Amino acid sequence: MGKQNTHLVWDWNGTILDDIDAVIGATNAAFAEIGLEPITLDRYRELYCVPIPRFYERMMGRLPSDAEWLVMDEAFHRHYTERRVHCGLTAGAEELLEEWRRAGRSQSLLSMYGHEELVPTVRGYGIERHFVRVDGRTGPSGGSKAVHMERHLIALADTGAISAEHTVVIGDAVDDAVAAAHVGARAVLYTGGTNSRASLEAVGVPVVDTLAEAVATAQSL
Repeated sequence: MGKQNTHLVWDWNGTILDDIDAVIGATNAAFAEIGLEPITLDRYRELYCVPIPRFYERMMGRLPSDAEWLVMDEAFHRHYTERRVHCGLTAGAEELLEEWRRAGRSQSLLSMYGHEELVPTVRGYGIERHFVRVDGRTGPSGGSKAVHMERHLIALADTGAISAEHTVVIGDAVDDAVAAAHVGARAVLYTGGTNSRASLEAVGVPVVDTLAEAVATAQSL
């Protein structure tokens, strides 16, 4: 893979946005709505997976009913939105995005956060200009990123010299690596978000503790 034409696809929540505390707080608020005990960060990272109902099953010992899922999903998003406004970008993220763009390289953002909320949020942090494309989730929440990654790569391919084999996905969850593999891209996983290092390492892609390491690793792949 030539260093010059490596394209980065960044994840948003738990990767560029340092929001794990907001996620845990919102998750526990959602649990409280149906009478479940709160969960610790370590336990969350150990159990986290997609689709989200499967994650809830790991914690509840059974799949949530349709009615419970609706209550929990609505409560999570409501509480998360309240908490997100207090979240900053991950240490070094802004500088890394700027350096990559200034070096004439391309990067984009793909998130499972709803598209209508994502775009103004990214704009609000003042970093939208660094990306050739920003895509959030369309359709119902709770699914996997693979289908969205496929659409994202097709749209990027239409803009010119961006192809899956020269793309590296930087994310914080096992699902980011699954989505990358689905389209034939590489992945580097960061330990500051939703998954434990052990669960990330089980995927067999590089695992790093900082975003600077993630970018350096992406260049070397």
